[in-house]
Amino acid sequence: MLSRLTRSQAVALCALPVVALIATAAFAPLPFSVAQPGMTANVLGENKGTPVITVSGAATRATGGQLRMTTIEATGPDARVSFGDVLDNWFRTDRAVMPRGSVYPSGDTVKEIEKHNEAQMRQSQDAATQAALKYLGLKPDKVRVTLKLADVGGPSAGLLFTLGIIDKLDGDGSGGDLTGGRTIAGTGTIDAAGKVGAVGGVALKTQAARRDGATVFLVPKAECADAASELPKGLRLVPVTTLKSAVDSLVALEKGKGAVPSC
Repeated sequence: MLSRLTRSQAVALCALPVVALIATAAFAPLPFSVAQPGMTANVLGENKGTPVITVSGAATRATGGQLRMTTIEATGPDARVSFGDVLDNWFRTDRAVMPRGSVYPSGDTVKEIEKHNEAQMRQSQDAATQAALKYLGLKPDKVRVTLKLADVGGPSAGLLFTLGIIDKLDGDGSGGDLTGGRTIAGTGTIDAAGKVGAVGGVALKTQAARRDGATVFLVPKAECADAASELPKGLRLVPVTTLKSAVDSLVALEKGKGAVPSC
């Protein structure tokens, strides 16, 4: 059949399957999520009319400044992300194309993912409370901490929860605020021993932090390079590895004394 066609007709006919494949790839769903800077919340204040941190069994102090936890907002686990979507967002600094498995556990339904994220948040809150009380030398059977943050899942607010509890109970340890009156933002998981862990999406979280007024951003040290890659003007990165290093850095910033690490 091809022998009866002109050269241009034969080339056109052979190209049809390639065009069809390209068209299919352009519109077929791909295993990616598109993320952007999400909401932030001051853990020292209220979120949707409810205090984020409530303490009973111990005296609390009035706090100044803000400690803002940060998030990213990603397309849903069941959203269709096409090649066109990936191409449109790949080179934008306010967007990130991420493997869906790095944002959501693979192989789960939407409801299962929501339950997983809620469980991670509860575990993070428990660890934050344990780490803060241990740092302050307080016994959990005498001090009760309740943490509430609506519509946020996962463990990445752990560090900020912990710092918020410490600030409400003890401040900088000598009558001042951990924040020094600043708007401090950050991210990072935490375990009961006070070790800070990486979370992902930090370049987008720094943008959310600066948008909402932060001038200092606490970042897990392992993610310094990612955070610095698209760092907004006016935002200072402070790398942390432990709760103690985070508190020490904030106190040094507040008092203007001592070394403050940088990325």
